Amino acid sequence: MKNAQLGGLEVSRIGLGAMTMAGTYTSGGGLDDDESVRAIHRALDLGVTHIDTAEIYGPYLSEEIVGRALRGRRDEVVVATKFGLVSHAGGGPGTIDSSPANVRAAVEGSLERLGTDYIDLYYQHRVDPGTPIEETAGAVAELVAEGKVRHFGLSEASARTIRRAHAVHSVAALQTEYSLWTRDVEAEILPVLRELGIGFVPYSPLGHGLLTGRLRSADEIPDDDWRKTNPRFVGENFARNLRLVDEVRAIGAEIGATPAQTALAWILTRGDDIAPIPGTRRVARVEENTAADAVSLTPEQVERLTALEPAAGARHDDANMTTIDR
Repeated sequence: MKNAQLGGLEVSRIGLGAMTMAGTYTSGGGLDDDESVRAIHRALDLGVTHIDTAEIYGPYLSEEIVGRALRGRRDEVVVATKFGLVSHAGGGPGTIDSSPANVRAAVEGSLERLGTDYIDLYYQHRVDPGTPIEETAGAVAELVAEGKVRHFGLSEASARTIRRAHAVHSVAALQTEYSLWTRDVEAEILPVLRELGIGFVPYSPLGHGLLTGRLRSADEIPDDDWRKTNPRFVGENFARNLRLVDEVRAIGAEIGATPAQTALAWILTRGDDIAPIPGTRRVARVEENTAADAVSLTPEQVERLTALEPAAGARHDDANMTTIDR
């Protein structure tokens, strides 16, 4: 597989997101940790060198699964995890806390669960309005100096926050949502990243599953699924967004690719500093997603995909949008 450059970090240009291995979309029914481990192993066998997780996924379960899967194979992988959505001072999961003390508490737990003595890429999961970003960046810089962390990342940070953090310690990567149906970053964020030499890691590159083409009715979404309250999966927005999926499917049919592979192939045309992390816990989906590395779009097909209207509806409900630094 070809590689991408995230600051000073080289990774496979298609990674693996481990969020769903902890049942993040649903309450957890039907989870199979053994299958998740097999999915990670298959990803490694296919050339994936970038695994992304976070302490909040589960919480903790996703990191534990990743740690279990990487026993004996740690040196093959760039391991990325995140802090800041679990307060270790009493607030617990869901409490934003990127204070230096909490960063130090978080890293110790992640290292133990991942079964490693260093984290390749350590992200602040959400910007903490109660802690200056300079203090958080300084805390991560200390962990880098101690060898517990190798690279610093940010997630859902504004251009201003990125600049402030980068002035304290170099930021290797920014993670935020980006796909054919979420293009916000193109206006301001991507130019800043490229100015500063920071890589970009798109999460949900398949539009929370809609761009795979497998979901055709909102009634197919279980009641306990997070997408049930997402504005893009509700009412008229859902119907409008299916039209975008149909265009992706049509272009994929021209080249013998699935909608998911077509959507990922489009992202891969956006630059060699971009490394999407499609999430799954299924071996078959790992195989499908990684095969996008070999999919070639013509310039005309890229232009047609780029010209598609982004999704109708906000990308999160109001409560979740308040946690995004803008």
